[in-house]
Amino acid sequence: MQVDHLLRLDRLDLSLVWGDRALLGQEVGGVTATDLEDPARFLEAGEIVLSGLVWWNRADDPAKADRFVSALSGAGAVALLAGEETHGGVPREVVDACRRHRVALLAVPAHTSFRAVTEAVYLRQWGELSRRPTDHYALPENVRADLDRALERGASVAELLDRAFAHLGTPDCHLLTGSGRTVARTAGAPGLPAPRAAELLRGVRGTTVRVEADEDTAFDAWHLHLPEEGQVPPRVLHEIAELLGRHRRREDRRRAARAAAARELTAAVGAAYPDPARVQAALTACGVGEGRAYTVLVAHLDQRGHATAGGRPGGPGAGPGLGGARRTGDAGAAAGAGAGAGPGSGDTGAADGAAALAEALGHLPPGRVAVAVAERPGGEAMAVLAHDEDAGPELRALLAEVWPLVHACRPGTALHAGISEPVAAAAGLDSALAQARYALAGARADAPARQRVAGLGDLRGLDSLVAGIPAEVREVYRETVLGPLLGPGRASHATLLETLEVFLAHNCSWARTAEALHLHVNTVHYRIERVEALTGRDLSRLDHKLDLRAALLCR
Repeated sequence: MQVDHLLRLDRLDLSLVWGDRALLGQEVGGVTATDLEDPARFLEAGEIVLSGLVWWNRADDPAKADRFVSALSGAGAVALLAGEETHGGVPREVVDACRRHRVALLAVPAHTSFRAVTEAVYLRQWGELSRRPTDHYALPENVRADLDRALERGASVAELLDRAFAHLGTPDCHLLTGSGRTVARTAGAPGLPAPRAAELLRGVRGTTVRVEADEDTAFDAWHLHLPEEGQVPPRVLHEIAELLGRHRRREDRRRAARAAAARELTAAVGAAYPDPARVQAALTACGVGEGRAYTVLVAHLDQRGHATAGGRPGGPGAGPGLGGARRTGDAGAAAGAGAGAGPGSGDTGAADGAAALAEALGHLPPGRVAVAVAERPGGEAMAVLAHDEDAGPELRALLAEVWPLVHACRPGTALHAGISEPVAAAAGLDSALAQARYALAGARADAPARQRVAGLGDLRGLDSLVAGIPAEVREVYRETVLGPLLGPGRASHATLLETLEVFLAHNCSWARTAEALHLHVNTVHYRIERVEALTGRDLSRLDHKLDLRAALLCR
């Protein structure tokens, strides 16, 4: 495992602060977590060092940071992973010291625990070891042979889970996603509501091991969870997880093979002039051609990244035990980071949004809904649901219930979805798409930094209504109404715009506007008169007030 592999583990949500290709290509031999000012005697060559930077404060001399990083360099550490929670970011003094001593520097967001990083390293190393030919396995030979045969003949994940734990007395075990969706469970294990399952994954009891796969994301990654610690030897648990990972990778390959049909459906529905025959053929190819009614969802994931210092929610846990199986306390961090090509990537919003949308829809009752999900241009993901005529309200309620659970897998993002009203025929899907996109724009305008599922019935204000208008139309309207105030020539026009906005926000009250802007009332009167003269609007008229308010919202 190399240093840059950590940046590709999207669930960790790490970001590169400094480091060149040579430094990022170094092999990682282990992990040490420390907040000592001089940790040299506890370090070994090839390790990455995790530090919350508790030893540093802003009043310190820069030499203190230099001594710390120098100790890392002298001991042969390959990278410093600095926690952002203590100081709201990585201090500049630490960055400069890493540059001087050529130590790669990665930032660890507040919602990613050091335990998650440590586990990721050792699970990766365990996986590399487990794939090497060996005669030494923790699982009995007959059990491994039985599982291999079941896997080859295409056994379901539920059957594999039961077979894997049968020789141990079939303890209660759940295979869960980060949002609490139960993928499978052993025969005697009780059913878990999704909120409870998600709570267990983020709790402090039990044992949880992540199932490694090539194409999973924070939203749909699998986690083996046992409610009691010590029920299964750690090596056995990891070998079972490795087997389930093989099954997952096969599923992912089959899903990728079906992706072309879903992309064709989104293209057919989103065409400027949809062809009903093409749309129907695409629905049939996706297995959703027999719906009595259809609903369209459009989702968008805003990856807010690492620009906001100290603004992330806290994450649980720290450092795994020597056995390699972690306690559940780290599931939130392991399941709560990114998906896509890498931390900070601006090109993965649609892929991440599609993963989030598919995970949310996976919570819907099986057999009631047929679903096709695909990415769309512009960072959107789209799903078409085929269902009974009367299922629309129930679907909306279920999605609203699970959406916060899905968002909790990536707490440092803003996750929104727009849902259409049901349409009775494939010919109405273009209209349903327009509805869903309008509702999505309204949701993003109303709650830009949070998670929300919205429909057209949630467009209850002018701001959310305007948000759904195409950007080029908004721009023309803004220029038409506010044009004289938008030119770059006079700084006073920016002041007039601010005064107009505050005046309208205070219900055109002269006194309250003056108080809010710390101006004399006469100054407010003068500025509003200038606005009226330049725009040709009369702010004593309601329709003109609405014109100007709508134009301001189009910015």
